[in-house]
Amino acid sequence: MSDDLSKRRLGRGLAALIGQMDQPLPVDVGPRAINPDRLVPIEHVDRNPRNPRRQFDESDLQDLASSIRQHGIVQPVVVRSVGDRYEIIAGERRWRAAQLAGLHEIPVIVRDVDDRTALEIAIVENVQRADLNPLEEALGYDQLIAEYGYTQNDLGGIIGKSRSHVANSLRLLKLPEPVRNMLASGALSAGHARALITTSDPVSLARTIVSKGMSVRDAERLAQHDIKAQSEPAAPKPEQKDSDTLALERSLSDALGLDVKINHKGGTGQVRINYRNLDQLEEICRLLERR
Repeated sequence: MSDDLSKRRLGRGLAALIGQMDQPLPVDVGPRAINPDRLVPIEHVDRNPRNPRRQFDESDLQDLASSIRQHGIVQPVVVRSVGDRYEIIAGERRWRAAQLAGLHEIPVIVRDVDDRTALEIAIVENVQRADLNPLEEALGYDQLIAEYGYTQNDLGGIIGKSRSHVANSLRLLKLPEPVRNMLASGALSAGHARALITTSDPVSLARTIVSKGMSVRDAERLAQHDIKAQSEPAAPKPEQKDSDTLALERSLSDALGLDVKINHKGGTGQVRINYRNLDQLEEICRLLERR
């Protein structure tokens, strides 16, 4: 079986597993089945250290905790067994809110999956529910590509996004860390950040966008202006004059009482005398005629 065919089949299986993972398994699924619906002590449940989601809004967690105090956890947390403990596959937000609510036990659905499948489910489940910020999403895609050889087409098919969406998401990882931090915190949107990828100084431009509250369209115009400036040839720097030429300029300026500039190169050049009115011009002409 080719790698592409394997990944396509894995994608379909993973999508099916995600769609069903909040439903209890039937008791006759076979010897590998683990009791799918149980209450477990909350201190026996650990977060998945490879979960791509890193940020949880504190106010949202408090709101969910208030709901849990009133109604309990409506949707069980999906976990897998790791030794004598449980590791979260999906539902870390509910687990965190349950701790805030003071629950001692939480309902879980146990799935018997390996490290790879647990990571895939964590990434895809969060993406499908729009729980990841743009940077977390990009890092999740990058992790699947780096560790398991997924292509952008593979990921697009599994998560229900286009290949271009995956490609644009991965491009965000090219941004410098300060800009990525603004993206993770929500100060910049993915649209803002994408506009900065090919600019000369994305950090400075990002700070300008945030401080001025620019729209994505304004950010794109700012970025285009920066890119255009990069493509324009720099104005040539004036050649530095030697000390003898500068001394002669000062001597003539003092003698005439006017501003004198000398451009001298290779034995030829120009002497430019600047005047501010007709009287000064007449004085210059008189001096030249007298000579």
